[in-house]
Amino acid sequence: MKNISLPFYTKLAMVLFSIISLGYLAILGQTLLAPLLTSFLLALLLLPLAGYMEQKWRFKRSIASIVSVVLMIVVITGILYFLANQLTDLWKDWPLLKHQAETSFHDIQLWISKTFNVNTQLQIDYLKNSASSALSTSASVLGATLLTLSSTLLFLFFLLLFTFFILNYRGVLFNFLTSVFEERHAQKVSEVVRQVQYIIKKYVTGLFLQMFIVTILMVIILLILNIKYAVLLGLITGIFNIIPYLGIFTALLISILITFATAGAGKVLLIIIAFVSVHALDGNVLMPLVVGSKVKINALFAFIGIVIGEMMWGISGMFLCIPYLAVLKIIFDKVDQLKPWGVLLGSEEKPLKKRRVYRITKKIKLEEQE
Repeated sequence: MKNISLPFYTKLAMVLFSIISLGYLAILGQTLLAPLLTSFLLALLLLPLAGYMEQKWRFKRSIASIVSVVLMIVVITGILYFLANQLTDLWKDWPLLKHQAETSFHDIQLWISKTFNVNTQLQIDYLKNSASSALSTSASVLGATLLTLSSTLLFLFFLLLFTFFILNYRGVLFNFLTSVFEERHAQKVSEVVRQVQYIIKKYVTGLFLQMFIVTILMVIILLILNIKYAVLLGLITGIFNIIPYLGIFTALLISILITFATAGAGKVLLIIIAFVSVHALDGNVLMPLVVGSKVKINALFAFIGIVIGEMMWGISGMFLCIPYLAVLKIIFDKVDQLKPWGVLLGSEEKPLKKRRVYRITKKIKLEEQE
């Protein structure tokens, strides 16, 4: 059979059409695909625990999978319960926050009036018009809130269900991946699957450890600065830090607003300095030591991936983009025709250097991963 050579613009149009079609299908299938892909990461995280129970305690695979998921639920519930208690304390101080906000708003009104010669009554009228416009759309806002709540509950249900199924049927999934390709590619497919499993497991484990360390650091620093709700703000910072680049700035904005309402503008600068210091420590020390450099995606495409992920799937898309970009890079590096795309996604190669080692005690040390 004669091979047909297509012109470049035809190939480009076909590639663009395929990408747009896949993106549209991903948006349509968000309810199913977002929890499925998240469950895959969680299943890799729980895989050592499930394997240990199967080998050491002789549990059946289904029992080991159920116990692993239940333990994950217990941990998540404990974190949410602690966070809810902290938010309850914040709600008790709502009158104080409201008073501080009103005082600050009055000061801003006076500053605008003196600086731009805008009458205070005009400012109030403008705000009243804005408030009436917001109230007119309150029904749609309430409906959107209820829809978001129901979508979140559905997401959590699918998340737990898919995590159990992936753990329980991981052997079937692996056999499918190795048998769907031609036999001559079986070894390469098995190598890619093992490498993806190793890197994603290391990445997710390191990410949660990094979240824990950042939380502890922020809580200690905020307690030293005598910031109210230090534990709550530290926990918010650690959780939001999972979202690359944008998460830390969102946590900073929340912390500034709460600190400004409870302690005034004097300590806002200290909050900014604390966040910048922790972020610099996180990026230059914690990330190489804990997460490692296994996920070698350059900052440009990481940021583009975050923006596209948010446009498609919201917060879950922002969280999933980095590990799955790493999966794509592994696949690109193993397929000869796709190697240029792997080079495009990867970071610039740097000369080999000696790995840094931080010794905590004589027997405990942190060594930078490759």
